[in-house]
Amino acid sequence: MKIALIHGQNHKGSTYHIARDVAARIGGDCVEFFLPKDFSSFCTGCTMCFKSSEKKCPHYAMLAPITQAMDEADVIILASPVYVYHATGAMKAFLDHYGYRWMVHSPEPSMFKKQAVCVATAAGAGMGSCIKDMADSLFFWGIARQYHLGFAVAAVSWDAVDEKKKQRIGRKVSRVARKIQERAGKVRPGLKTRAFFFLMRMLQKKGWNERDVLYWKERGWDSKARPWN
Repeated sequence: MKIALIHGQNHKGSTYHIARDVAARIGGDCVEFFLPKDFSSFCTGCTMCFKSSEKKCPHYAMLAPITQAMDEADVIILASPVYVYHATGAMKAFLDHYGYRWMVHSPEPSMFKKQAVCVATAAGAGMGSCIKDMADSLFFWGIARQYHLGFAVAAVSWDAVDEKKKQRIGRKVSRVARKIQERAGKVRPGLKTRAFFFLMRMLQKKGWNERDVLYWKERGWDSKARPWN
């Protein structure tokens, strides 16, 4: 399997180690990116990706290697430590650039056949809201299956994490990795994703954004074609 792992920070703490463990246990080829080292730009709000083409985004070229890796991957891993109860600013700035790929606009067809994992850690709390920051984008991209791994590590470095806690984390990671392996190549979107797709299909048939309407028509999604078939 191919894995695209996007770290929402540059430092190599608990989130980094757990995310890499997820990738290692899944197995396959893994491409890693670190934010903001590998991408640090903020969305300018120019709306060119919505109105014309994502290629006209001023950051398109910088973002292209990560976009390509995600599109080619079977599994996407988004990993972020909790910063003030949410994902890092670098992760949020990265995800902001893919608004045009939400189902309400022009989703990438390959996403509907992928699995994804959200990894978040904190010394204390906030993993749920941090994961939601990432999981929202995964859902609206059309990701077929998501897995969430949030851990309160009670430490500010991986070396300081209690050994028994590391073992419990490892067991949970193993369970998720096994599920991903079992579903490899045969995952399909759940009812919620398909229902939202059909809702967006109705919206596109009415037409409100010319670029999006044309995008859906070209793929036959306004008729009988579906991205997960």
